[in-house]
Amino acid sequence: MPDPAPDTVQSRLASVLARVEAREAQSGRAPGSARLIAVSKTFGVDEIRPVIAAGQRRFGENRVQEAQAKWPLLREMADDIELHLIGPLQSNKAKEAVALFDAIHTVDRDKIAGALADEIAKQGRKPQLFVQVNTGLEPQKAGIAPREAAEFVERCRTVHGLAIGGLMCIPPAGEAAGPHFALLAKMAAEIGVSELSMGMSGDFDTAIAFGATYVRVGGAIFGSRPPIAPATPEEPAAG
Repeated sequence: MPDPAPDTVQSRLASVLARVEAREAQSGRAPGSARLIAVSKTFGVDEIRPVIAAGQRRFGENRVQEAQAKWPLLREMADDIELHLIGPLQSNKAKEAVALFDAIHTVDRDKIAGALADEIAKQGRKPQLFVQVNTGLEPQKAGIAPREAAEFVERCRTVHGLAIGGLMCIPPAGEAAGPHFALLAKMAAEIGVSELSMGMSGDFDTAIAFGATYVRVGGAIFGSRPPIAPATPEEPAAG
């Protein structure tokens, strides 16, 4: 009996990509319509380099400061890397976020929308923007309430002049994810946005079946996550 293939970050990435492709096919979706974000939060430069070398170009980070410390160096490996902010953003970090990230998934209040609008105008950069929806109405979790999302997206567009491209959610732990993904997809259709950022290591197959265009997968690629350092008052930890 042949020895099992070694468990490496490259083999885990290949396995996740194969699962994404298989679920797209099972759901009758076009290949490549669900895009993988490799969530590299808390992992260091040396742990991320092999994933870039294996061909992955889309990565997610939770904290602006952590990303600033890693990605200027890592981006020297490839000029087509996309960096996504998937953790909560504080308004005092809007300048750095607009300068560094190609997409921001966590717009959830007017103060953030206004700060991003100011920096987008100043810097001339236009990161892709998502509104985070707290589909489970969890008080400890970021995101706007579902009943307020349509009005908030409209304010982002008309008051702040932001181009909102999609919605993002993180279902409550311990609950079936499918109903939350279905709700987010329904809201996106009603609001008129095409991108859905939903699904993580434990449920991204389900998210693709419900129409996810971005799935955020960390542990299934990088393995066990290092301990998360305590958050600073300026930038709380997320997820």
